[in-house]
Amino acid sequence: MRSVATPERAGNRAEDGGREAGWDTRTLAVRYPGRIGYEPALELQATLVERRRRGEIPDTLLLLEHPHVITLGSSGCAGHVLIPADELARRGIALYETGRGGDVTYHGPGQLVGYPILDLKPNRRDLHRYLRSLEAVLIRALGAFGLAGERDESATGVWVGGAKVAAIGIRVSSGWITSHGFALNAETELSYFDAIVPCGLHGRQVTSISRLLARRVTPGAAAPAVVSAMAAEFGYGSVDDPGGANSK
Repeated sequence: MRSVATPERAGNRAEDGGREAGWDTRTLAVRYPGRIGYEPALELQATLVERRRRGEIPDTLLLLEHPHVITLGSSGCAGHVLIPADELARRGIALYETGRGGDVTYHGPGQLVGYPILDLKPNRRDLHRYLRSLEAVLIRALGAFGLAGERDESATGVWVGGAKVAAIGIRVSSGWITSHGFALNAETELSYFDAIVPCGLHGRQVTSISRLLARRVTPGAAAPAVVSAMAAEFGYGSVDDPGGANSK
């Protein structure tokens, strides 16, 4: 998945290691809707985006799983879905066109999906930098498992040993409020990716944390590392995490 691009940039970095001034006064609220259908998740995001725009809620990170679904982003190519719609339906795989940036991707059980609903104002209004920050979050989280995540200059996402372990596709609406986000393969059944050309990248492998470590790592087991990495990368002063492990 790739981003929606924009020419607008903004700076105003803090002196402390490049972090933005004021983010240490913010709270990141982490919420766990569980396994939720793609359409209800879109509706939930839309509600939270409006509430964040009105200042009714803090920055919020949704961590969840989806049932089997293939999504096409704003630059998606229908030809990158390799199985006919009737066969997808027979296999129980939904298909949606969606408002995020990028091409085609798969979501399903065993994958940790993160939807950050953040207000990038006043000093993070830079979509490319936001993408790099999400990549940094995922690289930090993989590091907690002893894995060396990498960027690929030709494609958005995170890779280990040349195989893609996390995809990113975002949307930023009016008021610089983010939605959509990232998908980290924890114990994903990777054969489902055979139904697509992942993110439009021909000939590129996908992998999961479980495959890389040769042991089971569930989305729930990966979530604390993601939350900690999100708090560190963006410099939040506190985390409202009902899981408790990441509260501070």
